Amino acid sequence: MKKYLIQDSPFVVPTTDGKLIEEHHGLAATSNPGISIAHMVAPPKWSEPYQTPEFDEYTYIIKGKKQFIIEDDTIILEAGQSIKIEKNTRVQYSNPFEESCEYIAICTPAFDFTKVNRE
Repeated sequence: MKKYLIQDSPFVVPTTDGKLIEEHHGLAATSNPGISIAHMVAPPKWSEPYQTPEFDEYTYIIKGKKQFIIEDDTIILEAGQSIKIEKNTRVQYSNPFEESCEYIAICTPAFDFTKVNRE
């Protein structure tokens, strides 16, 4: 039995907002409930509703900028920056800019649609 898994065919999450979500590890891709790792590209002018997830989420920006409204703070991250947002924190993710934003998102435990709590 191998003690490693090379992921070269991530689960592409179906979206209707133009956002690319490629889950490499997590519930959908590898049935792993402990962590999810996804490569994402948010198109210009993209946004999601507010949510209060039941998991910690880490974001690392590869290219472009991404806006976070975390409770009462508005934060803009650029390429090379990262953030951890603790579970049970109200947050809204968006890319109000003219350029796509490419980033990696890591959730612990794994991202689960039933635990996002979107408004």
